Amino acid sequence: MSKSTNFYLILILGSLAALGPFSIDMYLPGFDVIAKDLNTTVPKVSLSLSGFFIGISFGQLLYGPLLDKFGRKKPLYIGLLIYILASLGCLAVTDINQLIALRFIQAIGSCATAVASIAMVRDLFAVKESPKVFASLMLVIAVSPMLAPTAGGYLIEGLGWKYVFVFLALMGLFLLLATYFFLPESYKPDPEYSLKPAPMIKKFYTVLIERQFYTYALITSLSFAGLFTYISASPMIFMNLYGVSKTGYGWIFAMLSAAFIGSSQVNRLILRWHSSKRIINWALIAQGMVSFLFLLAALNDLLNLYSTITFIALFLGCLGLINPNAAALSLAPFSKNAGSASALMGALQMGLGALASFAVSFFPENSVLPMPLIMSAAIGIALLILWNGNKKGPVKFI
Repeated sequence: MSKSTNFYLILILGSLAALGPFSIDMYLPGFDVIAKDLNTTVPKVSLSLSGFFIGISFGQLLYGPLLDKFGRKKPLYIGLLIYILASLGCLAVTDINQLIALRFIQAIGSCATAVASIAMVRDLFAVKESPKVFASLMLVIAVSPMLAPTAGGYLIEGLGWKYVFVFLALMGLFLLLATYFFLPESYKPDPEYSLKPAPMIKKFYTVLIERQFYTYALITSLSFAGLFTYISASPMIFMNLYGVSKTGYGWIFAMLSAAFIGSSQVNRLILRWHSSKRIINWALIAQGMVSFLFLLAALNDLLNLYSTITFIALFLGCLGLINPNAAALSLAPFSKNAGSASALMGALQMGLGALASFAVSFFPENSVLPMPLIMSAAIGIALLILWNGNKKGPVKFI
């Protein structure tokens, strides 16, 4: 493929993968407004975020087999249509339970884009190219947390929080048209692929017991749990505890996302001299140190707005190095079942993210402690998994 073809493919695949993060981030500045409008509390509103994570987690397990049986594009059409209808449904909600339910359905639709985009990288690019392609995808994906909360803040202040979902519905429509007209079908449908529960479970089990898969999929998922902790807790910490405005919160979110973007692109350069495995080893150790120091500062009441931002930026910088390499190593052993492997990895990421965000709702609104506490626990477990994986031998490539 030519460089220009690669560019447009990565742009479309990155935009598809960014739909979920955009859906997560854009309404964050409106948590307090939504709480007042629906006569509830901010922690209760955060459960709509947990519902979204749960929907993506379960939905990816559904779409993985569909992508392997029917090809990549048809399941994408179904998912995007579900997403658009659920987004429009959010305009009519009158209580928080309706919003939680519709966010769950919206997530079921959006997760088709997440699974398909990752599987298509495995379809369209050589295995040794995939870490660099994932890093390029990360650049497109990372634009969403830079733009979404900032744009959402202005949209909510100018028109109201429900217009966020008008925007998301239009975004879903745009991606549906881009998929139909510009994205090639990258995988020949397999009519012999069974969608019966027993064969599907067997395929997932075959993927899950692959040591290289479960080692690196769990590492990236636990690191992502720290990210989702930040996403869930940040509206309460920055706006309620530190008194930041809605638009100010959006700019802080954008600035922190730059750390994630920057490190994921630096990763492309580091890969010229170091293996993916080596990068993950050092980045995860650094992330563990950052999390532990963040926790110590919180326990000793040493944090303020600026130190909190610094610790989060360092954590996200490490994540930008871990994620593209761990994703590539997780999927490397698979070609025939790449859709199922991608789905299972995504389900693990979102499932642990849902648990982390759900845990945040149990803590008081006026404390920073939940964020570094959950981050430290997640990365501590990830380090144990990495140590165990390294002890058992080398990975199959890079």
